[in-house]
Amino acid sequence: MLIRKVFLIQGIVQGVGFRPFIYRLSLENSLVGFVKNGINGVELEVEGRAENIVLFEKQLHSKLPLLARIDKIESSYKELLHGKTFEIVQSSDDFTHSKTALISPDIATCDECLEDIKKVGKYHNYFATNCTNCGPRYSIIKTVPYDRKQTSMQKFVMCESCEEEYTNPLNRRYHAQPISCNNCGPSLRLIVKNEELKVSDGEKFAKVAELIKDGEIVAIKGVGGFHIVCDATNDKVVSKLRTHKNRPTKPFAIMCKNLEQIKSFSHVDEKEEELLISKEAPIVVLKKNKDAKLSKLLAPNIDRIGCFLPYTSLHHLLFEHLQNPIVATSANLGNEPVITKVEDIVKKLSFIDFVLDFDRNIINGVDDSLVQVVNGKTQVLRLARGYAPKVIKLPFKSDKKILAVGANAKNSLAFVIEDSIILSPHVGDLDSLEAFEFFEQTIESFKSFYDFEPEVIVHDKHPSYMTTQWAKKQTKELIAVGHHLAHIYACKAEFGLTNDYLGFSFDGTGYGEDKTLWGGEVFVGDKRKYHFKPIKLLGADKAIKEPRRVGLSMLFDALSLEEVQELDLETVKSFSHVELKILHQSHTKNLNAPLSSSVGRLFDGIASLSGIVQKISYEGESGLLCESYYDEKIKKTFDYTIIEGIIDIKIVDYMLKNQNDTKELNSMFINTLVKIILDISKLEEMEVIFSGGVFQNKTLLALVSKKLESENIKYYHQQQTAINDGGIALGQAFYYLNKTVL
Repeated sequence: MLIRKVFLIQGIVQGVGFRPFIYRLSLENSLVGFVKNGINGVELEVEGRAENIVLFEKQLHSKLPLLARIDKIESSYKELLHGKTFEIVQSSDDFTHSKTALISPDIATCDECLEDIKKVGKYHNYFATNCTNCGPRYSIIKTVPYDRKQTSMQKFVMCESCEEEYTNPLNRRYHAQPISCNNCGPSLRLIVKNEELKVSDGEKFAKVAELIKDGEIVAIKGVGGFHIVCDATNDKVVSKLRTHKNRPTKPFAIMCKNLEQIKSFSHVDEKEEELLISKEAPIVVLKKNKDAKLSKLLAPNIDRIGCFLPYTSLHHLLFEHLQNPIVATSANLGNEPVITKVEDIVKKLSFIDFVLDFDRNIINGVDDSLVQVVNGKTQVLRLARGYAPKVIKLPFKSDKKILAVGANAKNSLAFVIEDSIILSPHVGDLDSLEAFEFFEQTIESFKSFYDFEPEVIVHDKHPSYMTTQWAKKQTKELIAVGHHLAHIYACKAEFGLTNDYLGFSFDGTGYGEDKTLWGGEVFVGDKRKYHFKPIKLLGADKAIKEPRRVGLSMLFDALSLEEVQELDLETVKSFSHVELKILHQSHTKNLNAPLSSSVGRLFDGIASLSGIVQKISYEGESGLLCESYYDEKIKKTFDYTIIEGIIDIKIVDYMLKNQNDTKELNSMFINTLVKIILDISKLEEMEVIFSGGVFQNKTLLALVSKKLESENIKYYHQQQTAINDGGIALGQAFYYLNKTVL
């Protein structure tokens, strides 16, 4: 029996070789009809024998292309048209309905394209080689459907050979929108001290490699922005880069020639290797070998190093001339988005004399993704290139379009359209005008992608957040969600959880429901039942940059000024007598000393009291340093009490009675957090959720996971979305949906 069936297929099905896949599948099953990109996904009709169409539907899933993902299929029957062929037809221009077709993230260059650049022919040594299985997507697109005219490749006219590949459904470059070659694509240029160097492309790569070997700093354009690059084994140039970027100790990521090179100076387990060589090609945080032949200034004082592999043809061609790994850090000034235009390199990074640029415009800037592995599971620290835009499918449809604007730090955005929450790539810290402009630009980009106009805006309760202030200027329905509850709901969103859970929300400092600064909260359902004893942050925001102020506050909680002055501790010695008197007055009279229950601040306190660090230069530095002093042989914990829900760890009491060893204090602190989590989990007898930036501490999360597993307590922590403030927008959106839709 002959039948004709109509399909709408939704998911990541545009720009990933899906239509030629449908074309080949139809021919194999003797079906006629057509397929096309639409604003809501891929639309197709097939006609043929009923049993062939049944087989076709099974193969849709079993033979799916590498980059494609099917989320939903709608189908219906239609009258026979008795066609003779199967065709790929022009994309639909019907814009009368809302757009819901998903945009693919940018993908690392595939092995087949890397083989092409080695062969004689039009792709030989071509820096922008790509196909339907790889290359730029999100970074070059203006709107959907994903067609060349909607991308920054529009201005490049295909040569006859590329046109032939582009229009051949059996070619892997069929409708690869960024398709181009040496004859018709973007051109590469090397700028040396504001003058373009007139040499061949091959010579440009050799020259850049030579500059790097000679200790120079170079800006190189990538998929979503420029990297600042230098030799990762050269202390002198890394020190110079730190000075120019005003980045005293924050770790630099390094790009390496190949996997073998990464393994030569770090430990790589099976899961970490899988991530390093994946199509997403993120930066993976690894355990550094003690004898690693790298600059000591890459990640000072910690035993971790962020590594990633070349992910564009350009990077691979450069490494043909390099043996050493290179620093590859985002080209920007502190608290500003990654630079995407060569003019801004010249204007903002005047210390850079050498720039490798090309003329394919970056429409949407996107940073590198950052991940680590904890107990064999991926943990996302920055959701960006390769992973975002990220789609969380919902088991229901929202009848409203919702925008969640996230937090001020590590900002990202969430857009709810029908049965999807679409997460933007990492936007960043909104502490500069440029960063806030990028935040607004990202909103406008997603509005353009989906003809999206929010009916509801969900924001944090912190009145000083730029995101909150922006939301309150919009003439939309507004919903405020507590920061720490949003962390818990971000995890619930990733796993589709809707019941009540025991939620541990540990982070730095966020606005609390009682107008104090939270960050060490334990929720039963949506109610805060436990929290850590608040510490007075002496000097308010200054205390976040100076752990010594937190340590001193902890001492003042237990001792008089005179007793504190007599202590032989680095915390105390880092202040003058006058400063100690002023800060003691601040503590006793509550002057510029807001209360905070933050576990992140407790890490600051223990880092100071144990003598590791008194001032820090980047967020989370104390936690990383504490972790580097953890000794698994030390099993002791501090005493602690829970009275009326307030958790009080007796750190100072222990220090006053015992000889203090740095490793012991830091190990005991992490062990105590694990014990507190385990004890409360056993007491409450509920499934557990972990979220918040403190759980980026790999040692803490690994230890507590193993303890809960040993007690058969089920737990969840984010794996595919950011566990830090990058997940706040997701949590805000899911909280609203839970309260209004479910």
